[in-house]
Amino acid sequence: MAGTLTILVAVGVVMALVWAFQRSLIYFPDTTEVPPAAEALSGGEDLTLRTSDGLHLGAWFAPASAEAEDRDLAVLMTPGNGRNRASRTGLASELQNEGFAVLLLDYRGYSTNPGDPSEEGLVRDGMAAVVALEAQGFPPERTIYFGESIGGGVIAALLTERPPAAAAFRSPFTELADVGREHYPWLPVRTILRDEFPVAAHVGQTQVPISVIRAEHDSVVPTELSAQVAAAAPNLVEERIVENADHNDPIMFGPEVAEVVARLAENVDP
Repeated sequence: MAGTLTILVAVGVVMALVWAFQRSLIYFPDTTEVPPAAEALSGGEDLTLRTSDGLHLGAWFAPASAEAEDRDLAVLMTPGNGRNRASRTGLASELQNEGFAVLLLDYRGYSTNPGDPSEEGLVRDGMAAVVALEAQGFPPERTIYFGESIGGGVIAALLTERPPAAAAFRSPFTELADVGREHYPWLPVRTILRDEFPVAAHVGQTQVPISVIRAEHDSVVPTELSAQVAAAAPNLVEERIVENADHNDPIMFGPEVAEVVARLAENVDP
């Protein structure tokens, strides 16, 4: 009996610690300073996003490339949960070359931004970016939301509140608990998880044109979960499977991904 009690107490302590520190297992922010927008992106401009709970966050805005045919559309880029916006400049530049203006944000707690990341916080940050883009002349109906991995959870939450012209999901999951079960099968993830990000549920309730990009051999978000997000979309435009690719391979940040967004734009009402 004493041995069983000891085991139960130990398990309880482990569960309590995981519950308390779970966000350190979810979010991996790079807190280094990023360069000025003008050094990172052609025509780049530094923006300050003002969130509904009073934070001021750094972001970059850049117009379409001067050499490209301007689509009069912007792409709001919500990144995944690692590194910071400096690591997404290549994809942002490719989108500029496809004729899009781009807003690339960092969430609270990333780069030099104040605050700590959480589901509620990241969605607030995404909403602040929508407001900032509108001030730049791109209301949601002239904006394509692009969410990478956990960023897909951010744009999914925005679909009904501020519906965009279209949305592209790169390596999305159905909900965060499904990813957690893959990586921590010994934990009762659904019971203890505080951040849910119910992507598939949001996607299934919108008529916004949607494209899904997934890596064939994704070791972070199982590609089957991304396929389920695509299947949930009532207005699916394209499901692009990048062959022989993993979650963070360079190809997942390159021109093939930008081309999917460009094809999605053809389904936007003029």
